Amino acid sequence: MGVNLQKGQKISLAKEGGAGLTKVVMGLGWDAVQPPQQQKKGFFKSLLGGGGSDGRVDIDLDASCGMFDENKQLVDCVWFQQLRSKDGSILHTGDNLTGEGEGDDEQIIVDLPRVPANVKYLVFTVNSFRGQTFNEVENAFCRLVDGSNQNEIAKYALSGGGNFTAMIMAKLYRHNNEWKMHAIGESTSGRTVADLVPGMTNCL
Repeated sequence: MGVNLQKGQKISLAKEGGAGLTKVVMGLGWDAVQPPQQQKKGFFKSLLGGGGSDGRVDIDLDASCGMFDENKQLVDCVWFQQLRSKDGSILHTGDNLTGEGEGDDEQIIVDLPRVPANVKYLVFTVNSFRGQTFNEVENAFCRLVDGSNQNEIAKYALSGGGNFTAMIMAKLYRHNNEWKMHAIGESTSGRTVADLVPGMTNCL
């Protein structure tokens, strides 16, 4: 059973017995909000396009991971236009354009032992590519899963939404030769990961 993280909370990723995790998966999931006025107009909206037959508007959230060194300089970035880090330690499973389906809509898989020694921080973000705010998103969450046995380690809910288009979700960082996780939950603005680099740097 994982920890339901609160903003600013920190947890260790070391397993009981002292053996650290070797592979973690950062999962992102969400659903589009159905505005009340669309409940009666869903059929006509579906004829005009821009949503599904139930009146829901497609939301395209993107999960990204920035890799930073101890000087807080960006080393590499994994996002929908670069699905694998240059060193091969981090893999993005691909872009989900609508949030349809159960469970994680996008995943970033991190092979921790392969992360280069000069990388101290991994920062995970989510942004709304089409510029829709989080007021238009339901059931959005970010979660960390043990990649070896698929046990959920921690989950961070985007509760309440807000009039913003991006969020710095969490960071993994090296401390005393082990990886720790810090749930950040800092709202910001941006439609691509490039827009979020200043915000990621400020959270280190």
